[in-house]
Amino acid sequence: MPRLIKGGALVDDPYVLARDATSLADLPRGVPVLVPLTLWRAEHATLAARQGVGVWLAPADDPADLAGDVASLPVIAVDFPSFTDGRGYSTARLLRERYGYTGELRAIGDVQRDQFYCLHQSGFDAFALRDDKDVADALAGLRDFSDGYQRTQQRAPWFRRRDLRRRDRVHTSPRNA
Repeated sequence: MPRLIKGGALVDDPYVLARDATSLADLPRGVPVLVPLTLWRAEHATLAARQGVGVWLAPADDPADLAGDVASLPVIAVDFPSFTDGRGYSTARLLRERYGYTGELRAIGDVQRDQFYCLHQSGFDAFALRDDKDVADALAGLRDFSDGYQRTQQRAPWFRRRDLRRRDRVHTSPRNA
């Protein structure tokens, strides 16, 4: 069974990525499956009724097409066909912030260790690696940085959190007692 990084740990991946599926006949039976958005739209009623179906988005796919389905999808995967294609970061932010997606958001394709921290900050919580990548090395990539400057998973950007920490130290200092 393939492995993926989810929740900061290495786990078995029960989902089959049906990357080239164009019809229901192309899908494996009896296993959870990730289908392309085009197939999801074409066979929505049938796939929505099936257990264990997630959707994967290509870089050019509009996450708004899933806005009405985010509450029912256990997994949404976002494809990074090349290391240099960053459109998936925006897709993740839109799914989490605009459409309120709370399920597993998975990065698939050409994702590499030096992207993991930023992918996580954009909303991804699972990462499917290519077979030629070292999973242990990639897992360590989630700990490459201790804090982010911009507002991502944090409620405030780093400079605002820094100012709050300074004020807290001033107010709790023994000299101010």
